[in-house]
Amino acid sequence: MISSYAIAYLTMVRREVLRFSRVWFRTLLPPMVNTALYFIIFGSLMGGRIGSMASLNYTDFMMPGLVMMSVVICSYTNVASSMYSARFQKYIEEVLVAPVPMWLIVLGFVTGGVIRGVLVGALVLLVAVNFTSIGVFSPFHALLMPLLASVLFSLAGFINAVYAKSFDDISVIPTLLLTPLIYLGGVFYTLDLLPSFWAGLSRFNPLLYVISTFRYGFSGVEDAPVGLSYLVVFGVMLMFFLWAVALLRRGRGLIG
Repeated sequence: MISSYAIAYLTMVRREVLRFSRVWFRTLLPPMVNTALYFIIFGSLMGGRIGSMASLNYTDFMMPGLVMMSVVICSYTNVASSMYSARFQKYIEEVLVAPVPMWLIVLGFVTGGVIRGVLVGALVLLVAVNFTSIGVFSPFHALLMPLLASVLFSLAGFINAVYAKSFDDISVIPTLLLTPLIYLGGVFYTLDLLPSFWAGLSRFNPLLYVISTFRYGFSGVEDAPVGLSYLVVFGVMLMFFLWAVALLRRGRGLIG
């Protein structure tokens, strides 16, 4: 039974990886180009006028947020588009009738998103090191948080795809929800610069804790305590995972 589960899981993961790797020029290359443009415009051209941020050179401060932004967006969109395509093409019906548990199906889709998210993050980081002089303060946090963030937002993309009624819903939700979360998550500024209302509101944003801990891994600078950040990320991740499994068990919007 264990071997059959492993075969099913690896088959799903292989399908997900092939899906985005075959069109690498659309899935892997654009985030690298976008990051280079961010560094050229905000770092080289505007960074000198902005000055330091949280005792860091502005380009160094911005780098972890830009890397994490690419990880989050790619993980989310990969699973959202893949899951919706599976619904649209009726492929998901074949998966649901297979003798595998629902949690394994969720895990298969999510793993594909994690692989793409982490791979894009690594590629973006290679671009970023050409514009920054930042070192690594804590390798553990610098490696673990991108992995957890990609799991978290892959699950969010899965849930989005189950509820989506059209391909437009796949892009509308990130535009209305994910983009504000990113810009209120401390990518370009420290939380101390925000008015009290927006600073308090940002405390409910899981991306704040993701970016804060990832930045801590490189510079030792944080907007939120590291322990609290992991507690928030694991809590939201568990909630999303249980939600995704429950949606599959109910078959909501998946068949018919």
